[in-house]
Amino acid sequence: MKNYTLLNEFILLGIPQTQGLETLLFVVFLFIYFFTLLGNLLIFTAIVSSPTLHTPMYFFLGLLSIFDMLFPSVTCPKMLLYLSGQSSAISYKGCAAQLFFYHLLGSTEGCLYSVMAYDRYVAICHPLRYMLIMRPGVCVSLVTTACAVGCLHATILTSFTFQLVYCSSNQVDYFFCDLPAVLPLACTDSKLAQKVGSINVGFLALMLLFSVCVSYAHIGIAILRIRSAEGRQKAFSTCSAHLTAILCAYGPVIIIYLQRTPNPLLGAVVQILNNIVSPMLNSLIYSLRNKEVKRSLRRVFQSVMLHVHK
Repeated sequence: MKNYTLLNEFILLGIPQTQGLETLLFVVFLFIYFFTLLGNLLIFTAIVSSPTLHTPMYFFLGLLSIFDMLFPSVTCPKMLLYLSGQSSAISYKGCAAQLFFYHLLGSTEGCLYSVMAYDRYVAICHPLRYMLIMRPGVCVSLVTTACAVGCLHATILTSFTFQLVYCSSNQVDYFFCDLPAVLPLACTDSKLAQKVGSINVGFLALMLLFSVCVSYAHIGIAILRIRSAEGRQKAFSTCSAHLTAILCAYGPVIIIYLQRTPNPLLGAVVQILNNIVSPMLNSLIYSLRNKEVKRSLRRVFQSVMLHVHK
């Protein structure tokens, strides 16, 4: 038996190869984070305040806006703190919590994308039965299942990662606590945890992506069967925003966790796209490409302006 001096905190070293750029990065990420919170809050407000948007599609979109506010909030505030010159230390429990909530929110949002793809499939392929199939109880059950899958996924990864002993180096060569950065610091054998992490993340991401592809394959066939060009355009426009958001979400995940030889700089850039930029883009995608959301946002702004003038 070996005697270990256990760590009680980790030091986040930040984004690789960006020394001397802290002030610039702080300004850029602060702007992106603020715009992400503001944009998604406006979309959520527009959906809640407009009775015409109280449908299954916008119920899921409202939840997506909430997740897009919470997901970057797991990593961005701490990153902004140490970019501004504050301490980059994070407690052992804080590191575990960061890893858990990162994967909880990320995987739940991935499940939500699959649910939204299924919703579009029902709306386009079975329009007359849409409200019967996507009734409130079914929508709540789908969201509950998505949250349960996310919670199970995050619990498995966190438990396998933090059942290991960490006793020597406490320097995490990354800007937040994630599996590829934390596991190499373990004093005990981490091969099992690495395999479980890769299989778990890879399997879940590929299964969710497969479910989206199946839904959109059926949607594509249904759109091609629509005779009028106007009908095809309307059907395609309802799906294009969702498809764009899915590409922004799944691309970074597959690149990070399925690469054989991790590249720290590439991993950090892709992770930033996934953590911070993608949630901001979602607010732009859904607000600029959706006429109903734009009309509701216009009414919200008009209402705010009337209150300001009074």
